[in-house]
Amino acid sequence: MSPTPVSSTPILRRTLIWSGVATAVLAVIAGALGFVFAQGEGLVSGLLGVVLAALFLAITAISILVANRWYGDPIYVQLFFAIVLGGWLLKLGVFFLIMVLVSGQPWIHPTVFLLSIVAGVLMSLVIDAIVLMRMRLPIVSDASLPTEVPEDRAPGAPERPSDGGAAS
Repeated sequence: MSPTPVSSTPILRRTLIWSGVATAVLAVIAGALGFVFAQGEGLVSGLLGVVLAALFLAITAISILVANRWYGDPIYVQLFFAIVLGGWLLKLGVFFLIMVLVSGQPWIHPTVFLLSIVAGVLMSLVIDAIVLMRMRLPIVSDASLPTEVPEDRAPGAPERPSDGGAAS
C-alpha cells in the first residue's frame, strides 16, 4: 500500500462527515413528522427509512476509501473495482433482504418509510453536489509530468543539471 493519498480521499471523507450530520438532523425531522402523521409506526418508519438511505449511500463512499488504500499497488485497479463492486453487491443484497423483512410488518407505515428513504437520498445528492462544487481539485490529478525530455537535447550537448523544470 502506498502512503500517497488519492486526491478523491478528502472529498469522500468530507461527504461522509456532512452526510452523517445531515442524517442525524433528517432523522429527527422524519421521526417527528412520521409521529405526527402516523404515531408510533410513523416514527419508526421515518427513522428506519433515513438510516437505511444513509447506510446504503455511505457504503459506496466507504468502499472507495478502503480501495484507495492500495493506490500505487500494481493490482490497484483490479482491487479498486473488486472492492467497489463488492460494496454494490452487498448493498443490493442487504436492500432486498430488508425490503422482504419489513414488507407487511405492522410497525411500518409504508408511505412514511418511502418518503423518508427518498428524503435521505435527496439529502445525500445535495450534499454530494455541494461538496464537489466547493472542493478545489485539479483537472488532472495524481499525475507527475517530466521536467525534461531526453530527445529534446541536441546531439553531443552536455546534460543540464536538474533545475526543477525552470528554463535557463
